[in-house]
Amino acid sequence: MIEVNRERVMAFRMAAQGLSERRDTRPADLPLLDLGLQEYAPDSTRVALAARTTADLADDRLITVWAARGAPHLHRRGDLPDLVAQLWPTGDEDAAARLKSGQIPAAPALGTRAFTATAEAFRSVVTGPIPKGAASTAVSSRVPVELTYDCAACGARHVAGNVWQQAGLAGGVEVLARGRESSLGPIPDPPPIPAGNAGIDRLIATYLRFLGPAGPAEVAKYLGTTASVIKKVWPGDLVEVRVDGRRAWLPGDAADLLVAAPEPRGVRLLPAMDPLLQARDRDLLVPQKAYQKMVWKILGNPGVVLLDGEIAGIWRAALKKKQVDLTVTPFTTLPTARLQEEAAEVARARQATFSVVQTT
Repeated sequence: MIEVNRERVMAFRMAAQGLSERRDTRPADLPLLDLGLQEYAPDSTRVALAARTTADLADDRLITVWAARGAPHLHRRGDLPDLVAQLWPTGDEDAAARLKSGQIPAAPALGTRAFTATAEAFRSVVTGPIPKGAASTAVSSRVPVELTYDCAACGARHVAGNVWQQAGLAGGVEVLARGRESSLGPIPDPPPIPAGNAGIDRLIATYLRFLGPAGPAEVAKYLGTTASVIKKVWPGDLVEVRVDGRRAWLPGDAADLLVAAPEPRGVRLLPAMDPLLQARDRDLLVPQKAYQKMVWKILGNPGVVLLDGEIAGIWRAALKKKQVDLTVTPFTTLPTARLQEEAAEVARARQATFSVVQTT
């Protein structure tokens, strides 16, 4: 039994995620790409990469796909065959949990058939670059009616977003652009639609290697399913850990790093939905409830300021031609010079020349 406190877990996650030291490592070679980087705002994945590497942030070995929970993530192209099988529902119970929505109340009864039907529709529709709206219209006409709903805004019947985005990777879909010009395209040589889940144990281990120690409840929230589903497939070869007395688990090959990870030092500016913020034990990440409400919002999450391994503030950025204006709201006193140095990394990520920091 390994017993650790909150501070040791934070040090472990910083080290595992490449935040202890910024290295000159190409993006696809960062271990963190095993988990993937969620794209949340313009250039957010580039900002996440800039916090970890001094290398060129462009890497044609990476691709943006709808991955965990159907959210857009940056992943290695070579990992897609394994990833699509790992993310596929483990069975009808899992599929029903992922489909649960007041928008499409009859969908859960379809189970995995909903994912298969939507993936097949994607394969027939997305044969070249296509606007997201046009793809939605075409996919909607090809899936079971239980997966669609009446959209009052446009007077049409649409496939629900949670269904089609969670089936997008299996449907061979790449996310080409977001925002006003949202578009999709076919993944070159896509992996086949899975006949069933393969590798859920490895997916759980990946989560724990970067966001552990944790338990089934946290992994379930990350995947958008239930703890009961994850408990049924929970790996038996994990190491049990006590975090301030709470039971949690970790892959055995990560235990040494948990004990020996260096104490975090320095400042980093992380984007909203950075991998560090993907952990579902938010009380551990940010113990103060008032600060939690500032970090995780219903809409429009900010980035966070890391200071010596602690979330010490939030930030937002505005891009004006070649200048990035950062507005920082600190939770504690922040070192101005080091903050400005990190703001330059945000400017690099957003392909700007200058950065200006204002503290509120």
